[in-house]
Amino acid sequence: MKLGEKIKMLRKQRNLSQEVLAEGLGVSFQTVSKWENEYTLPDVSLIPALASFFGVSIDDLFDFNLFEKEKQVKAICNEAYLYRCSDPEKSEQILRDGLRRFPGNDVILNNLLYTMDPGTRADEMIAICKALIESTKDDEVKYDACRILASCYHETGQTALVGPTLEKIPEIYFTKLELAASLLDGEDSYKAAQKQKNISAETLVDMLLVIARRLKEKGESEKAAVQLDIARKVIDAFQEDFLEEKLFHETIYEYMDEKRAEIEKQMKE
Repeated sequence: MKLGEKIKMLRKQRNLSQEVLAEGLGVSFQTVSKWENEYTLPDVSLIPALASFFGVSIDDLFDFNLFEKEKQVKAICNEAYLYRCSDPEKSEQILRDGLRRFPGNDVILNNLLYTMDPGTRADEMIAICKALIESTKDDEVKYDACRILASCYHETGQTALVGPTLEKIPEIYFTKLELAASLLDGEDSYKAAQKQKNISAETLVDMLLVIARRLKEKGESEKAAVQLDIARKVIDAFQEDFLEEKLFHETIYEYMDEKRAEIEKQMKE
């Protein structure tokens, strides 16, 4: 509901004339009429007085329900996540549509970054990351934007900016998912453990690959081969794992196709 419609509805609910409302706010009844017909909007300084006059909160005056908004935003992001890997263009379109409903929403913008390819859209991603870091009040969004920004700088050869960007991220030796898995019960613990399992598996493989590359740079090929072999065994260990369809669209083993290809490539080099 638009603000003018809301004012008109509240006024009529209380059986008040435009003149009475105008007198109570110190404006003309023509001004009230213009509000209700959407010709003009109340001055921002009058918003608290309007809410007080009708005995409602400012949020109620604007038909703003934070919980409902968060629920709708979450639903948009969850739908987009279903297509993030299989159809990133569709995922992006869902999020773009969401931004038309909730302009500038930091959670939707954060999810939008995951649908973009830094190899071709790094400049756009960098702009979004900078805006999120500057404006969001959500630490999770802020630090994820820092991580993605650092990756974009690396992708575009702006290596001098990578370190300072990473310095904005605090060093934490545990995750919320780990704590939830350990301290919660039942389904909440199970879901957290499943999510953390996937994250930990991918991170372990990534770190083994990084160590192998650095060992090769130092001329220690045998040690590098050991790290690559461990990475391959980690992936193979998940070959028999089942798919938790409520949480993921593919297993860790299926998700690691590109990692397996990189391992094979490094072993041949």
